[in-house]
Amino acid sequence: MDDKHAISEEKIGSSSLPTYDSNQGDSNQGEAEWTSNEDFMTRNGLNLKSFQRRPEGAKGVDLDKSMKTRHLHMIAIGGSIGAGFFVGSGSALSKGGPGTLLIDFIIMGIMIFNVVYALGELAVMFPISGGFYTYSTRFIDPSWGFAMGWNYVFQWAIVLPLELTVAGFTVEYWEVGVNVGVWITVFFLFIIIINIFGTLGYAEEEFWSSCLKLAATVIFMIICLVLVLGGGPDNGRYNEYWGARLWYDPGAFHNGFKGFCSVFVTAAFAFSGTELVGLAAAETKNPLKSLPGAIRQVFWRITLFYVLGLFFVGLLVRYDDENLLGANPYGNVNASPFVLIGKYAGLKGFDSFMNVVILVSVISIGVSGVYGGSRTLVALGEQGYAPKIFTYVDRSGRPLTAVSAILVFGLLAYVNLDANGPTVFDWLLALSGLAALFTWGSICLAHIRFRKAWAYHGHTVDEIPFKALGGVYGSWLGLAIIFLVLIAQFYTALSPVGEQIGTAEGFFKSYLALPVVIFFWICGYLWKRQAWLRTPQIDVDTGRRELDWDYINKERAEMAAAPAWRRWASAIF
Repeated sequence: MDDKHAISEEKIGSSSLPTYDSNQGDSNQGEAEWTSNEDFMTRNGLNLKSFQRRPEGAKGVDLDKSMKTRHLHMIAIGGSIGAGFFVGSGSALSKGGPGTLLIDFIIMGIMIFNVVYALGELAVMFPISGGFYTYSTRFIDPSWGFAMGWNYVFQWAIVLPLELTVAGFTVEYWEVGVNVGVWITVFFLFIIIINIFGTLGYAEEEFWSSCLKLAATVIFMIICLVLVLGGGPDNGRYNEYWGARLWYDPGAFHNGFKGFCSVFVTAAFAFSGTELVGLAAAETKNPLKSLPGAIRQVFWRITLFYVLGLFFVGLLVRYDDENLLGANPYGNVNASPFVLIGKYAGLKGFDSFMNVVILVSVISIGVSGVYGGSRTLVALGEQGYAPKIFTYVDRSGRPLTAVSAILVFGLLAYVNLDANGPTVFDWLLALSGLAALFTWGSICLAHIRFRKAWAYHGHTVDEIPFKALGGVYGSWLGLAIIFLVLIAQFYTALSPVGEQIGTAEGFFKSYLALPVVIFFWICGYLWKRQAWLRTPQIDVDTGRRELDWDYINKERAEMAAAPAWRRWASAIF
């Protein structure tokens, strides 16, 4: 026997070799055959013929597989960085102080690290469109999967008009004198054009916008290091050694435990969208080779963007800065500490540069919203949880009806232009306010239940090509942190910072998503009449992607022969 087959045959055993959906390989082959016969313009969605339904015999939900490894890596490292990080961090700093800001983001970073690794393990094994929803359906409870699917769709459907509105107000920073509605229209048309190019349009937009965000953050931190050491211009406040003086005066912590809980919640929402890398994996040609490396990039995002970036923010901006007090975490770019640092340092043009980065980030999240919502809607349609019309895929691999349905929600951005618009929009946001937390919790629980069923059906962890770094324990830790965030959200909804007791309106704006999810859960049960799956009922074989065990064994052999430090480093980097 060849050594390179040792793991796949000795560990798995001939009697328990993985079984796959017999249609999976034929579907991929069929897709390759019909797409190769299309001309360039049709294949890339650039003519009217490309909008026609995919030919009969091709699987309806096989989407375009044009996403490359470089796209996936940049989506992982910078794809979800938006207003929640660049602007919302100012509000968080004003509520909790720099020490709380740093600690809470580290805790949430640990949570999202485990969530993404659990998702990576599942996505390599089952790289299917709408992964989060289908994993909940397959490993937890079909009714809960129904709720999570629609919850995720509505989350992104509401995020799209929100980001369009924020983009419009971001331009107002330069006082150009043009109505915000005009900018909303311009950015909305841009997002529509990006989606005409399908998966490749989304992938390229995310790649270049993530490159800009990554470069801007590195530049920002280098400048911050110089400012902390006192190397700022003479006309700025950082023209002498600055150090950590703000951690002493006004202090590292603010508003006590209530401030800690408030920042905890803000930090959770700042990580929203990180899970999109798992969704995108379904539209790559070889998730086994491209996804693990992309998942590891999340470590850099947590360390470089959130932890180190916000550490410098806490060193250079006072938590009682009047520009941060009462800051709107979405629409007030003047409240962004990234912009304020440039102003206070006397760096001409740096505030405008960071404002451009914020604008690009906001539009990028809008594009991601259409992508994430539409792909989940396709999966819902395929499983019979949504009208079948949403499974329409054209000749270039675009889910046209699903994309169009999400784009329609973009029109809600104009509601904010009315005097009573923000009130209406606040309630719409409340419908999906906790969606990310439920999604992440479902991923962790699905991973835990998958591992339990995997062992029950006689499989070993050696048959899993990419394993979550923390294993099941990491998923339990992630689930526990998410539960704590929900408790913190409940507490701050009852008693917000600066108030003894909140209002009923404020509470429901913070927690309306919970009864909405329960409502969808009940609807899912009435629809399918299926409840919590017992371990013997969980199918871990059907639909699994056939794996290249020669490649896997070669990688494992090389890693086994490597020094211990390299094995440890490769698991993270």
